[in-house]
Amino acid sequence: MGIFSFLFGNQQKKILDYLENNALILDVRTEREYKNGAITGAKHIPLDTLRNHIENLRKLKKPIIVYCASGVRSAKAAKFLNLNNVDAINGGGFQRLKQIAK
Repeated sequence: MGIFSFLFGNQQKKILDYLENNALILDVRTEREYKNGAITGAKHIPLDTLRNHIENLRKLKKPIIVYCASGVRSAKAAKFLNLNNVDAINGGGFQRLKQIAK
């Protein structure tokens, strides 16, 4: 097993574990990106407005899987949520998470 398989395999398992625990899937892409396709049932909050929604997300008391187009913005969002006492992980890019979250 290569290092990439090891790393991404662990992340996929973590995502599946979160999904089993009724995680919210959060899309932090732009409105335009979201309108071009999203994961069914995902909540859309663009990254630049996430700060305005932290209290509502915290009140959900649910784990959160964050995604964007490539995984960069979702990494920032997951870190921000964690710093604000919200259990969140980076789900990576839209296409990859869409395959896992079927």
